[in-house]
Amino acid sequence: MVSASPSHPSRLICFNKPYGVLSQFTPEGRWRGLKDFIDIPGVYVAGRLDADSEGLLLLTNDGQLQARISDPRHKMEKTYWVQVEGVPDETALQALRQGVQLNDGPTRPARARAMPEPSPLWPRDPPVRVRQAIPTSWLELVIAEGRNRQVRRMTAAVGHPTLRLIRAAIGPHSLDGLAPGALRG
Repeated sequence: MVSASPSHPSRLICFNKPYGVLSQFTPEGRWRGLKDFIDIPGVYVAGRLDADSEGLLLLTNDGQLQARISDPRHKMEKTYWVQVEGVPDETALQALRQGVQLNDGPTRPARARAMPEPSPLWPRDPPVRVRQAIPTSWLELVIAEGRNRQVRRMTAAVGHPTLRLIRAAIGPHSLDGLAPGALRG
């Protein structure tokens, strides 16, 4: 990757990644790639977001900025809105706040709180599978690390599997006003 220079100024793009899109330009299997949405040469993804997750993805043409965003050593906080099965009680929220034990070791402490359904919230395609007998609720979870499928594993560890996962912010950058599939920057 080329680092930004006077002839190539640093560029940061915020993209609201829809469900079913990979954090790469090339499609794979049943998942679409970013090339279906972004036609800007010389930009690269800073961090990843699983195909079955939605929300903020940052892209840049600046290698140093990409490293600062992506590298867990920089502890850039990421804010997630998480729809979970059931209604977590204070014990479950406190476990998330203290850090939970996963198969690859304990997580760092997180900020966790119950929240109302995000507004505005776009419909997901395909819709989340809902079981009538089990209520769902929303959490806001803020973490400063980024292990593989970490948020999903954390909510499962406290007994509340994730149904829908939306990354709302990375550091100071947020989804504010950005429709699914749209970009800013």
